[in-house]
Amino acid sequence: MDKNQIESLREHLLNLLSGAWAHMEFDKAVADFPPDLRGNKTQGIPYTAWQLLEHMRIAQWDILEFSRDPKHVSPDWPSGYWPQTEAPVSNSGWDESVSRFKKDLEAMRKLVESPETDLFSKIPHGTGQTILQEAMLMADHNAYHLGQLVLLRKLLAG
Repeated sequence: MDKNQIESLREHLLNLLSGAWAHMEFDKAVADFPPDLRGNKTQGIPYTAWQLLEHMRIAQWDILEFSRDPKHVSPDWPSGYWPQTEAPVSNSGWDESVSRFKKDLEAMRKLVESPETDLFSKIPHGTGQTILQEAMLMADHNAYHLGQLVLLRKLLAG
């Protein structure tokens, strides 16, 4: 690929990570999520909004740290990727999770955006993964669970 093609790919990845194309953006999905519904379940859905938010945050953090830190150790699967509680301890717990999610998403965007980042080289401490692959994994995982979060909100709100 030439330089223009790589820059175009970076731009597409950045848009994919932001969710600005075919999916709802993260900020819109969590905006004004009713505090009294954050720890509620509904029939047929085994997760609460809090559990989905925290799972998204933890998984995204893990993907980011794997991508940039050779000493990173991933949490145990699956227990380390889900919160222990069905609801946040407080409203500030929800807000902190949202803030950390956004911070880590921005860090991945900066990694992808940097001309210093080779999107195609294998991550030295991985088993064949590339930054391109990890960015797409993050975007895919976020979109999947964001859809669940939006649906859950609609079902809970009635």
